[in-house]
Amino acid sequence: MIAVQEQDEGRRAGPGPGRSVMRVLGTLWGIGGIAAVLVYAAAALGRYALEAVVDGLEPVEWLLLVVNTAFMAWAEGYRGFQQRFSPRVAARALNLYDHPTLPRLALAPLFCAGFFGATPGLLRTIWLGTGLIVLAVLLFNQLPQPWRGILDAGVLVGMIWGTTSLLAATWTTFRERREIVPADVPEALPCGVHETTRL
Repeated sequence: MIAVQEQDEGRRAGPGPGRSVMRVLGTLWGIGGIAAVLVYAAAALGRYALEAVVDGLEPVEWLLLVVNTAFMAWAEGYRGFQQRFSPRVAARALNLYDHPTLPRLALAPLFCAGFFGATPGLLRTIWLGTGLIVLAVLLFNQLPQPWRGILDAGVLVGMIWGTTSLLAATWTTFRERREIVPADVPEALPCGVHETTRL
C-alpha cells in the first residue's frame, strides 16, 4: 500500500531532470520554429516592398500602399495574429511543456501551430488557412511591380506584428501559467499537471 502511494506521488511530482530538459528544448523549438518562419517570410517580403518604393511610386500608388498597410496591420497583425494565432500558439506551447510526448516534441512547431493534436475545428481552420496562404502567394508571385511590392508591404507589417505578438503572448502565458485563449487540444488537460508517463 505504501509502495503504491509512493509511486503515485512520484508521478505527480513531475518529470526528472532529463525530461525537464526535453520539455524546455521542445517548447523553445516550437516557438522558435514558428518565429523563424515568420522572420524568414518577412525578410523575403521586405525585399519586394523595398524594391517597389525605391523604384518610385505614383501618388495613387502611395495612397494604396498606406491604405493596404494600415488594413493589413489591423486585419492580419492585430485580428489574425495578436487576437487569435499568437495566443493560441502560446497556449499550445504551454500544453506541450506540461504534457510532452515524443511526436509533439519532435514536431513542436507543427503541434504549436495546430497542424495535429488539435480539435477538429482548429484542424479545419489551420489547414484551410494554410491552403489560402499558399494560393495567395502563388497569385502574388504573378503580379508585376509595384503592385506586388504594395501588397507585400502590408503582409510584411502583419508578419512583424505577428512575430512580436507571438513572443509577447508566449512570455505572458508562461509567466502567468495560464492560457490567454484555449489551446484547443482534444484531451485539454489542466496546465501545470505533468504527464510524466507519456515520455
